[in-house]
Amino acid sequence: MRRGGILNGALAGALARLGHTDRVLVCDSGMPLRRGAEIVDLAFLPGIPAFGTVLDGLLAEIVVEGATAAQEVREANRACDALLRERLPTLAYVPHERLKELGRACELVVRTGEAHPYANVILSCGVPF
Repeated sequence: MRRGGILNGALAGALARLGHTDRVLVCDSGMPLRRGAEIVDLAFLPGIPAFGTVLDGLLAEIVVEGATAAQEVREANRACDALLRERLPTLAYVPHERLKELGRACELVVRTGEAHPYANVILSCGVPF
């Protein structure tokens, strides 16, 4: 039994398999998901778990060297944009359609229960040294 950190076995295992430059899509409950990708679906009820809660848990576990979000989040979901900019200083923006394309190539997808628009980000894994 783990003392702390991510307790979900599928997610903890998937994170342990990530390497430098691998990408993780953390997404809301409405994001289209590519069949065949490694998907850890945490969605339980609308809003549960929240995008921010899942993002914070992931950021405590992995090294992130870059991040990409949809430019539409700036206007359509200002709270999420503020959270992303606060947590991810290297955040870049692309059009939402482009983010969906990039998301199809991610090694891991973590689906949250988030029910607000554009609560999605792609994290690029770094190394701790």
